[in-house]
Amino acid sequence: MDRRLVKVLGMSVVLALVVTGVFYQMAVRAGGRKRTVVERRDLVVAAQPLPVGATIKPDQVKITRVPVDLFPKGGFSKVEEVIDRPVISNILMEEPILEGRLAARGSGLGLAPIIPAGMRAVSVRVNDVVGVAGFVLPGMRVDVLVTGRPPNYEGTVTTTVLQNILVLSAGQTIQPEPRGQAINTPVVTLLVTPEQAETLTLAGNEGRIQLVLRNAVDQKVESTPGREVAELYGMRGGRKKVDAASEPPPRPRSAPKAPEPVRLAPPPQAPPPPDEIIVIRGNQKTIEVIGAHKSE
Repeated sequence: MDRRLVKVLGMSVVLALVVTGVFYQMAVRAGGRKRTVVERRDLVVAAQPLPVGATIKPDQVKITRVPVDLFPKGGFSKVEEVIDRPVISNILMEEPILEGRLAARGSGLGLAPIIPAGMRAVSVRVNDVVGVAGFVLPGMRVDVLVTGRPPNYEGTVTTTVLQNILVLSAGQTIQPEPRGQAINTPVVTLLVTPEQAETLTLAGNEGRIQLVLRNAVDQKVESTPGREVAELYGMRGGRKKVDAASEPPPRPRSAPKAPEPVRLAPPPQAPPPPDEIIVIRGNQKTIEVIGAHKSE
């Protein structure tokens, strides 16, 4: 037999023995290790999409098992814990039901559960123009303008009374239209503070309301002076009406002066008595005035 062939066969046998030994050692080590068991836990997930305002029913949720390490914070393990609770944030199909997505049981239906504590929902009547041709949809941000005539003022004024207000619903709809189309509705509900609710109600009663769309990313509040009708024609602003109620009170008049006493002219002085001469003739006595006729 060829010595070269014998040498090749020997090397092949040795290599086979080495490979076999290596695999044997790996198998022994794997068999000696303890088998790791992954602990799992029940998790309540949505069996169908759950929109805002919906109340969870038993057939809308289901149980799935997930590793304990992957169990989300705020999740539920029992269906009974989520039944009859209103949804305040959209939940997708197969998405875990979390505490932060639900309102308390018995907190109300529709809009009531999604109104944060300390806030108010106020509805305003709109039309196609006021509602920006129907494009005021739930979740959008708007400014509120009011047009009217202030008391004791000549001319009509438009001013911005509220800014960056969240739209809760358009009519009976509290979800945006899936295809982004306009929703024809006569009423829009806004989320405001109690003070803003007073302003909005007064504006609706005393003037005409206009909603102005804004970018939801834009959180800046602008300071605007308002505009008057006269300014549209390049004229000066209106003037305050002359009203007796708005006129300043007249200045108090000073008391009339007492009339000065009438000074009478002094009486004329009597002329000095004329010079007289007594003349006695016999038994007759006469008095003669010098420079005048005689008198007895």
